[in-house]
Amino acid sequence: MAGEGQVISCHTVESWNEQLQKGIAAKKLIVVDFTASWCPPCKLMSPILSELAKKLPAVIFLKVDVDELQSAAEEWAVEAMPTFVLTKEGKVLERIVGAKKDELQLAVEKHATTVENATTANA
Repeated sequence: MAGEGQVISCHTVESWNEQLQKGIAAKKLIVVDFTASWCPPCKLMSPILSELAKKLPAVIFLKVDVDELQSAAEEWAVEAMPTFVLTKEGKVLERIVGAKKDELQLAVEKHATTVENATTANA
């Protein structure tokens, strides 16, 4: 799948919906970074998200600028940046609000491991 090992920026509603649907169809963990270009904590978290994406290629990492895609931010009830939403098969597993590096890493690794274990068990 294109984008493995990297953070995919969604600049249009179409690309946002397409990436979500790909993740749901593939039954993959999706980590969404709701960000803003003017947000210093968001800039601080950006390289951390990139590192996680490289380390966990089975997870889909999406970046959404709330000013570009206001409708997505509203639909997902984003009230502060950065907000990270972990979702799988259309269900929200966890939300992390703020530049909480350790909390984000633990949550992603926890849910990524759950996904991999479930995949292995079904094989």
